[in-house]
Amino acid sequence: MAIFSSSWELPLVAVCQVTSTPDKQQNFKTCAELVREAARLGACLAFLPEAFDFVARDPAETLRLSETLGGNLLGEYTQLARECGLWLSLGGFHERGQDWEQTQKIYNCHVLLDNKGSVVATYRKTHLCDVEIPGQGPMRESNSTIPGPSLESPVSTPAGKVGLAICYDMRFPELSLALAQAGAEILTYPSAFGSVTGPAHWEVLLRARAIETQCYVVAAAQCGRHHEKRASYGHSMVVDPWGTVVARCSEGPGLCLARIDLRYLRQLRQQLPVFWHRRPDLYGSLGHPRS
Repeated sequence: MAIFSSSWELPLVAVCQVTSTPDKQQNFKTCAELVREAARLGACLAFLPEAFDFVARDPAETLRLSETLGGNLLGEYTQLARECGLWLSLGGFHERGQDWEQTQKIYNCHVLLDNKGSVVATYRKTHLCDVEIPGQGPMRESNSTIPGPSLESPVSTPAGKVGLAICYDMRFPELSLALAQAGAEILTYPSAFGSVTGPAHWEVLLRARAIETQCYVVAAAQCGRHHEKRASYGHSMVVDPWGTVVARCSEGPGLCLARIDLRYLRQLRQQLPVFWHRRPDLYGSLGHPRS
C-alpha cells in the first residue's frame, strides 16, 4: 500500500493521439476533449502531436490555413489550458512568423503553454523532412516551411525539465544530446510519422534517444488517414530512461498516461554515468559520412 501511495504522488503526463484533417475547428474539438479527459485523470501536462492544428492536402492549403501565434486558434488553446489547469505541449503549430510577408512561408512551431495559458517556450523545427521513401509518397516540408534558427533551452515544468523537438528531429542524436547536456529530463518528439518508416524506425529511434540521453521520451503521434493523400502511423508512447516503453496508445485516437519518476532517472544516471565518460575531444565536428 505504501508503494502505491508514493507512486501516486509522481507527476502524471498524458499523451494524446489524434487524426488531424484540414478542418481546424473539428481538430480543436477532438484535441480539447482529450485534454479535458487528461485533466480529469489528474495529468499535470498533456502532449499533442505535430500538426495538431491541421493536416492540409497540399502546400498551398497549408499556407492558407496557417496562423500567427497571436491568432484565434492559439487563443482557444490558451483558454483551454487555463480552464483545465494543466500545461500543454502543442507539438507542431503551422506558424506565420514575423517574416511571413516577405517569405510567404511558415515555421513548424512547438509551443509550450503553462497552466495559466501563457506561452513559456517556442521551438521552431530545425530539421525539415525532405525525403522520398518508396511506398510512402515524397515529403517536401521545405516547400512551405522555413527551418528554425536555434534549439530552445529545456523548460522546467511540473513533470520535470522538458526539451522540445519535433518528429524528424529524432533522427539527429546530436540534438537530443545537446538538450540533455542543457539539463533536459524529458525529451518530446510530437510527430506525424509515415506508414513505411513508422513500423521500421519509430519505436527503435525513440528508445535509442531515451537510452543515450537517460531521459524520459514522450512521443505524441498522428494516426490514421487524414485525407485521400496522407496517413500516419500512430503508436504514441512514453519511454523511460532505461529504454522501456512504459505507456502506449492503442490504435485510433485516444490517450495514454505515464508517471515521471525523476528519482529513478537520477539513480540511473549515477549508476551508468555515460555523460561523464563522453569524449567530445575525439568526436570533432560530425558532418556528412565520407563516401
